[in-house]
Amino acid sequence: MNIRGIVLAGGKGTRLGELTKVTNKHLLPVGDVPMVYHPLKKIIGGGIRDILLVSGTEHMGDFVELLGSGKDHGCALTYRVQDEAGGIAQALGLAETFSANHRSLVILGDNIFKAPVTQILQDANKHPDWAWVGLKQVPDPGRYGVAELKGSQVLSIEEKPKNPKSDFAVIGVYIYPADVFQVIKTLKPSGRGELEITDVNSYYLKQGRLGSTVIDGYWTDAGTLDSLQFSNQLVRQDPPVF
Repeated sequence: MNIRGIVLAGGKGTRLGELTKVTNKHLLPVGDVPMVYHPLKKIIGGGIRDILLVSGTEHMGDFVELLGSGKDHGCALTYRVQDEAGGIAQALGLAETFSANHRSLVILGDNIFKAPVTQILQDANKHPDWAWVGLKQVPDPGRYGVAELKGSQVLSIEEKPKNPKSDFAVIGVYIYPADVFQVIKTLKPSGRGELEITDVNSYYLKQGRLGSTVIDGYWTDAGTLDSLQFSNQLVRQDPPVF
């Protein structure tokens, strides 16, 4: 399979207060395993064996100690350090040498969801030169990037819209063709001083090369105290399928 896996596990996790004072949020427990196991096991469950993990400087040693070469998980792990918080797109850019001639399945490290990634991979394989985003129907779309759809093709994405055009939120599961690294090099930092993944998706959108798959079952990110508690609840009641 000409596709590689990327887990983005950077960020300070400041919204989790004291919990992340001495550790990375992706090492906090969700169910009976550290959070980072969830995206990792999803990628492996999709049949992908070459996986890159990107994290910050402070806790990279902890990830290496936890996961090692990946042998125990049936994969080959590579690590890249994101020196400072520069946004999701910048973190993805660090994968260029790892994934230069491959498509990439990218999962944000705090995304917890029920379904395996087999469906989104199957859908994206129909258009190998497109980018692909995971979507989830949510009750409060105004909190997210919201996709307007025609079939599985994305026509527009609006960030936190006042009047959402749909209730499909873009979640942190993406598939990109190999040219994504050239796209990232053209980006300008946003008002937050970061390279935004939204701008990457907008590039493919304008080219008519952005598809989507609606993910079945539950989904949450585990980036706040409430959502961390919620993700633990979900996973214990209804274990995810890898």
